[in-house]
Amino acid sequence: QTVNKWIAGEAERTSAEITEAIEAYRFNDAANAAYRFVWNVFCDWYLEFIKPLLMGENEEAKAETRATAAWALDRILLMLHPFMPFVTEELWQRTGEKGPKRETMLVTAPWPARIGLGDASADAEMDWVIRFISEVRSVRAEMNVPAGAKIALLIKDAIETSLARLERHRSLIDRLARLSSVEIAADIPHGAVQLVLDEATLILPLADVIDLKAETARLRKELDKLEGEVKKIDAKLGNAKFLAGAPEHVVEEQRERKADAEAAIAKFADALKRLEGAA
Repeated sequence: QTVNKWIAGEAERTSAEITEAIEAYRFNDAANAAYRFVWNVFCDWYLEFIKPLLMGENEEAKAETRATAAWALDRILLMLHPFMPFVTEELWQRTGEKGPKRETMLVTAPWPARIGLGDASADAEMDWVIRFISEVRSVRAEMNVPAGAKIALLIKDAIETSLARLERHRSLIDRLARLSSVEIAADIPHGAVQLVLDEATLILPLADVIDLKAETARLRKELDKLEGEVKKIDAKLGNAKFLAGAPEHVVEEQRERKADAEAAIAKFADALKRLEGAA
């Protein structure tokens, strides 16, 4: 299964990244790599991706997926052991009670070696699926589309590779992006929001889902508020007396607030541009 090839490659790359960071005494980088894999890759995506396989009727796919998930969980315990020795050791022993008996304690288990588990085709395919779902989710959030609402999606100018990927992972994409239908389109209907994924244009007809005028007004109001906040912060940071008298952590806090506000402005401006294009 493509998703199992993908997680195996991700696990191997992460183990190598952690090894390199620890050997260079960059423990923060090592911990961040472990966190990214466990939370963002394994929990956020892989566990969601394999649900249809585990609930399906293909027994061979089920067995492969169970074995791969168990293997990946073992790799997670190994990756986390340098940072969480007691918890991971306990989990290592407990999980060993449900499957094959552990031959050693986790502390003496061999560190994962790089044996070439990566699959470029699987990586590219699952990366495409993740970006597809993430882009649609992002637009839904920006446009205040109700979380439970299923929406239609049109796809335009997609090449055969993209259409084949969409077909293979259609049920997964529909479920995770909350789509009611996906159709190929030649034109962009009125009241539709557009986003680009590689060569393809993804089109979300939202005119019957949200109030486009009200949403446009909301975004403009948010932008005005944020731009006003940035002006106030700029006035503070441009004040020599403030910079001379305020503690460094207070000055740094203002800089961080400005950076956060500017990031939000960029996000809302992009959302407003999408809406104005749909009008």
